[in-house]
Amino acid sequence: QLQAYGGGLVQAGGSLRLSCAASESIINTNSIGWYRLTPGKERELVASVGSGVGANMRYYADSVKGRFAISRDSAKNTVNLQMSSLNPEDTAVYYCNVVAYGRPKYTWGQGTLVTVSS
Repeated sequence: QLQAYGGGLVQAGGSLRLSCAASESIINTNSIGWYRLTPGKERELVASVGSGVGANMRYYADSVKGRFAISRDSAKNTVNLQMSSLNPEDTAVYYCNVVAYGRPKYTWGQGTLVTVSS
């Protein structure tokens, strides 16, 4: 239902922008979160953006605060994650999903791999 793309290989200190695409009704009427999964760790919510009256609300995990920025592009039906000052600890498969009552709502899609080289 939601497709994440834009991953790739980047050097430490570099930037990358991920995009999450879905239907207009999904993107524009739900809170959307970006998650990441690293081998040996639980899937982590790194950023989310609210919807409706909460559309200006943002959440960032402490590990990415000040480096990542989430935004919604209603015209393109995407939620983007701008990642800066990347470090090897940011290497993971990144996924997007609807956040409902604090939890991911849908079955996970394929995700997009971000690899940060040192």
